[in-house]
Amino acid sequence: MGVLDRIEKLCIDKGMRMTDQRRVVARILSDASDHPDVEELYRRASLVDPNISIATVYRTVRLFEEAGIIARHDFRDGRSRYEEAPQDHHDHLIDMKTGKVVEFMDEEIEQLQAAIARRLGYRLIDHRLELYGVPLEAEEG
Repeated sequence: MGVLDRIEKLCIDKGMRMTDQRRVVARILSDASDHPDVEELYRRASLVDPNISIATVYRTVRLFEEAGIIARHDFRDGRSRYEEAPQDHHDHLIDMKTGKVVEFMDEEIEQLQAAIARRLGYRLIDHRLELYGVPLEAEEG
């Protein structure tokens, strides 16, 4: 076997049985630079394995999510979209015209969120920040 993709390795490390079809889905998710939904994952997987079913993709995604290997996002477009569970925290800016998702990390925002939690009597242990916008040039024209 060649080099394992990150998600495939995480699955094996968690003791998950890796079928050929799970490997296909794992590799597609590892290679994804976007945040695909199940239908897009199925489209990409069926190019690799024409026998894979959308039900298998749904089951695999649910299994990976329950194991904490991938993260699900609902970016207000009616579709659950997925990415490898991030090792480093990042936030998302969603382009409301195209659906493009831009990942970013801003230390000032991180410090501000922690300070707000402290001011309200809490220690921040997790958060998600999603910003929704349109390109500036769309407003200027």
